[in-house]
Amino acid sequence: MSAPGEPTVLRSRENSLFKDLRRLAQDNSAYRQQGRVWIEGDHLCRAALARGLQPVMAVLAERFLPSAPALGLPPGLRRVVVADALWTQLSALESPAAMGFVLDLPASTALDPTAPSVVLDRVQDAGNVGSILRSAGAFGYWQVLALKGTAGLWSPKVLRAGMGAHFGLHLVESLEPQALSALAVPLLVTSSHAGDFLHAAGVPWPCAWAFGHEGQGVGPQVEALAKGRVRIAQPGGEESLNVAAAAAICLHAGMGQRL
Repeated sequence: MSAPGEPTVLRSRENSLFKDLRRLAQDNSAYRQQGRVWIEGDHLCRAALARGLQPVMAVLAERFLPSAPALGLPPGLRRVVVADALWTQLSALESPAAMGFVLDLPASTALDPTAPSVVLDRVQDAGNVGSILRSAGAFGYWQVLALKGTAGLWSPKVLRAGMGAHFGLHLVESLEPQALSALAVPLLVTSSHAGDFLHAAGVPWPCAWAFGHEGQGVGPQVEALAKGRVRIAQPGGEESLNVAAAAAICLHAGMGQRL
């Protein structure tokens, strides 16, 4: 038992807290079960603090403990120190960072009908989802609506790929396609073969962009709700673009027309 104000030190892989932390760090669905989120590394932790988030606990590798004061951790924050020999079993990274935070999973909130939005329709690759979240944040689409079948927005891999974008976005996940009918802004979908070319189309603001499954694209239920269809000119002759690349192009084009 640690004295008040002293860090809890974990030295056994059988410790129940260590097991919970490892599940959060490695299992993409654990955040839903535990109601908490794991972020790892100096960049993500600093991004969370910069956005005013209050961690539930700071988790530090034993070797990192002397450097912890430089982080400016909130007073009274629970600190958990993991023995260096155990840290590589906790982290899912090939080159583990020496620190992480546990955050409370944000409470589920309703869709905002008027917000500039990005809709993710069964986008399954965590790297793609995280990259799209970064583009959404960069170009002013502050609401992201993830339909069922999309990679978990708060899973460790998506959080790493998002590089802190999560903390400035309104995220709603596990939606059914019909929920999009509540949007008061026009819904736009991309296509590889139909619709106006993006560079010649007028992109309304605010609007919602829908991006679909890596292989199948946007599903018919979402497409039926669309107010516009656009395609990206590819004079180089490629058949299609990666969904994260297509999203960045579309979201930037929308921003460019309102500057």
